[in-house]
Amino acid sequence: MAQPNTPTNARTFVRLLGFLRPYRGSLAFSTALAVGSQAGAIAVLVLTGHVVDELRGARNTHRLTVLIVTILAVGVVKAALMVGRRFISGRQALGVEYDMRNALYARLLRLSFGFYDRHQTGQLMSRATVDLQTVRFFLGYGLIFFIQHSLTIVSVTGVLFFYNWKLALIAVATTPLIVATAYRYSGVSHPVLRDVQQKLADVATVAEETIVGIHVVKSFAQEERRQERFERSSGEVFEQSVRANTQRAIYVPLLAFMPILAQSAVLIVGGHMVVHGRLSLGSFIAFNLLLNMLVAPLRMLGMWIGNAQRATASGERFFEVIDEPEDVADPAAAQPLPRGPGRVVFESVDFAYEPGRPVLHGIDLELAAGSTVALIGRSGSGKTTLAALVPRFYDVSAGRVLVDGVDVREVTRRSLRREVGVISQDPFLFSASVRDNIAFGVPNVPQELVEAAARAAQAHSFVEKLPAGYDTVIGERGITLSGGQRQRIAIARALVIDPRILILDDATASVDATTEAEIRKGLTEAMRDRTTIVIAHRLSTIALADEVVVLDHGRIVARGTQAQLLETSPVFREIHDHGLLQEIGVAL
Repeated sequence: MAQPNTPTNARTFVRLLGFLRPYRGSLAFSTALAVGSQAGAIAVLVLTGHVVDELRGARNTHRLTVLIVTILAVGVVKAALMVGRRFISGRQALGVEYDMRNALYARLLRLSFGFYDRHQTGQLMSRATVDLQTVRFFLGYGLIFFIQHSLTIVSVTGVLFFYNWKLALIAVATTPLIVATAYRYSGVSHPVLRDVQQKLADVATVAEETIVGIHVVKSFAQEERRQERFERSSGEVFEQSVRANTQRAIYVPLLAFMPILAQSAVLIVGGHMVVHGRLSLGSFIAFNLLLNMLVAPLRMLGMWIGNAQRATASGERFFEVIDEPEDVADPAAAQPLPRGPGRVVFESVDFAYEPGRPVLHGIDLELAAGSTVALIGRSGSGKTTLAALVPRFYDVSAGRVLVDGVDVREVTRRSLRREVGVISQDPFLFSASVRDNIAFGVPNVPQELVEAAARAAQAHSFVEKLPAGYDTVIGERGITLSGGQRQRIAIARALVIDPRILILDDATASVDATTEAEIRKGLTEAMRDRTTIVIAHRLSTIALADEVVVLDHGRIVARGTQAQLLETSPVFREIHDHGLLQEIGVAL
């Protein structure tokens, strides 16, 4: 197995520590409480040694009472310090998780469509939940324990040397071997733990896809197949987790055993010294109690390393999203889109989703303000891609897209998309009220404008019949509505922002002929004085356009009215005849 990139791991660890910066005060305070707690623990053990010597000596009852009361007092203070430290570190841990989750969500909102084309939803959800919880546990608790135990090792070692330097040397003799073994454990555990996190994300992806697509799964009776896929993904998590546990089963006991060797040697040598009067029994007992206190942190070294490596592995997955470049970002000098009538121009536009695999080639097209242009072509000809360049969902590979004379890359995305209404074939609705879904682009829009948009989309009549009208909460993804109803809500959502440019991406494909006729009435009014791009296959929808542009393999091969293209364009004629046959079939 390849060894992990240690410098990269270190950088990731340091970056994770950066999230503690807002909590420097609480971190310092909780560390101080931890130091005080450990000092109290050491003091209790030292005082215990004195109690033993007092019992073997003059039996001074008053002094013995003072020692015992002091031990009780120190114990109470130690307990109070532990309570304070746990309270502060717990709040700090939750604060770090809160900050990281908000940072991740903010980044996800800024990333372009291209990022989501390359990543699965379940993977991203896993990073926002499982990975962040792992990092939170380490930064909030594990790091404090690490600091506390590191201080324990240093302070207790100093006290041991104060008691007897010869025994102290014996006690720390195994430390280099422990450090070497711990370093080895760190090296082999990191790639395995990172793979565990990745496999957990794969399980989340399968579960998320199945739940979202449960209607499709059940419709095709694929429950057993999805179950097999889930079990296969879960099995991979099991196998990698077993590997991680096997490593832990080997290294953690080994790390726990090494200090016992030193402890055994101390018992032999120290016992011999007590017998020959070179060390008091109380000092011997206190020394061994302190040694036990030193052994515990050393025995837990494997657990610290495992937690740190798991947190680092999760941190790498977190920073993969945080560091993802914004393919579509506002330039430093970006200005709001100036007012205009909605003229759109494509100048020598090339586009590729992946380098070397162009989708659009040399597109030159002008859409006059207020005009309606239909984009048609065979599947995969680039219609939807061309329309997606207008609101700058993607950036062109070459050329320019202009809206009212301004390159869309030179204006803020917010101002541009505020002026472009997009209605897709498969609309997404949120689990919220009908009103909230329609007013999604302008949350504070008056109710009368919401209803006006709904009327234009021919949605008002069925919305009024819902149990709570516009306040009716629809199910996730609008599952409680029919396809046609969801589409009309989506059309109303686009119209309520009053865009100067409207993009209809097969927007009537999900409705029946009667509903389509009603929607066309609303769309005809909505499209008036707006530049509209219609992507459609139905001839009745294409008929809404002033001009038709035919694309084939990412190039414009013809443009004109339907009558002109029937005479001059074989591609259009094929699409027209196929659509005509479909509509005749529907009518029959």
